[in-house]
Amino acid sequence: MAIEGPLRELGIHDVFQLLDLSRKTGALRVTSEMRDDAGDVLFDNGRVIHASIRSNPTSIERILRQAGKIGDAEMAAAKAVVGGAGLGDRLVLARAITQRELERQLQMAIENVIFELMSWHEGFFSFEERAVADVPVDARIRISTESLLMEGARRIDEWSRIADKVPSLSVVPTLAPVDDDRASVLDLLPHEWQVLMMIDGERDLRGIAGSLGSSEFEIAKIAYGLVSTGVILLSVPERTSTHSIAALTESTEAMANAQAALDAGRPEEALQLARAAVVSGTDATAARLLVAKSLLRLARHQDAVDELRRAVQADPITPEVHLELGFAAVRVGDFANARASWEHFLRLAPSALDGGRIREGLEVLTRMEHVLEAHANV
Repeated sequence: MAIEGPLRELGIHDVFQLLDLSRKTGALRVTSEMRDDAGDVLFDNGRVIHASIRSNPTSIERILRQAGKIGDAEMAAAKAVVGGAGLGDRLVLARAITQRELERQLQMAIENVIFELMSWHEGFFSFEERAVADVPVDARIRISTESLLMEGARRIDEWSRIADKVPSLSVVPTLAPVDDDRASVLDLLPHEWQVLMMIDGERDLRGIAGSLGSSEFEIAKIAYGLVSTGVILLSVPERTSTHSIAALTESTEAMANAQAALDAGRPEEALQLARAAVVSGTDATAARLLVAKSLLRLARHQDAVDELRRAVQADPITPEVHLELGFAAVRVGDFANARASWEHFLRLAPSALDGGRIREGLEVLTRMEHVLEAHANV
């Protein structure tokens, strides 16, 4: 039996809960046009046994290499082993990794995919019942769906609190300058010392998580604590070496001129300047917001929606992007995406000044949806 539908009608949490309670066995596929992404999850009797996402494809070799658990020597030893159902089995037989550590790393990889899918509030899901004997990884992992749902809700709540200091996993930590007597009072836990020892001014948080074989979410929380106590600083890395001071200055000027043109009622001029800033600048999110606002002034509402969707794909944790996407989606009658965007905005910035009017907007959307539903049933 197939179960499918848009996420605006049955959220991803509800889908997982349904499959858990009904002890389903089969494959769930979740797609998102806004993110241009898709995820696949396999269930066995209601439990999750595998998960993958198109934007970040993984294999057992990549998972273990990123975690620093194997290298070329271990791979060569595994290839020399006769027997075993797959690479994981051969690595265990070659004593390159223990079965327990193999399963721990695979479970963390599955959890990271699931928690990312749980942040999707638009898109389409489809579940097909079928046998799942041929799991793409060769170590059978069985994770309680109920525990995943509880942990996912907790992570989303915590991300909304730490996003102001840890905007993404691509930021690079560096040691903060300290006074001579600061080291004597530095009191860190062992796992915090581990992160501190990995800081080299080049590795980002995602790289540190992979090197330590730790959850990306846990590394982000540790970084938040270290930033809050003044132990480290976080910076956004330069995208390429071609971002010279002259290019950055040009981008900054283009942004300022675009905003001035928009304020003066010249949206066409603002649009051209903002697009130039997107190409040449380092703050693409702010530039795309200006592009979208200019398009809205020009009544090119669908173009604004498309621009903001690209901004969300590149930067999913900046509240203003979701705020503006909600308004743009309303203008084209896409109430489902408007709701999803505003709800995401409130999760990321629950105490924002715009929070009150956005909650009112959500109430209006709810009433509008009820009216449309009633009309459709007449």
